Amino acid sequence: MEKQLKPMRMHHVGIITPTIEKAEEFLKRWGLEVDYRGYVKAYKADLIFTKYNNDSSPIELIIPDEGSVLKEFNNGKGGIAHVAFEVDDIETWRVHFENQGMKMLEREAVEGTEDIIVNFLRPKYNDGILIELVQTVAPINRNFKKS
Repeated sequence: MEKQLKPMRMHHVGIITPTIEKAEEFLKRWGLEVDYRGYVKAYKADLIFTKYNNDSSPIELIIPDEGSVLKEFNNGKGGIAHVAFEVDDIETWRVHFENQGMKMLEREAVEGTEDIIVNFLRPKYNDGILIELVQTVAPINRNFKKS
């Protein structure tokens, strides 16, 4: 018997930018404030999350390192990569989708930043849109320093 799923809420929209300079230009263009920065080892990418307010979800700007699988996204130009939803139990959602014949990108959730784990529902099961599932596992580290 499948575990009961709780409703999701939108967590963020992920946008790949080819360089940190392009990410900074995007922030400036739209008057967005940085909430925190981080690094995703699994995908070799820096990230910048914008501040959340009551009117909107944050934006995640993703800046892939050389050698990242994301570096050539949209022929290296970047663009909208995914829509992310927050879930209470990422494993329950993976089982739910697999029971319907759908596959996740990863066999099991991977560390996003040190405070979240993530997995992705492949675009072919969702009208061409990559959906990220996010489960918070620790308080957000807003004092991240890349080593």
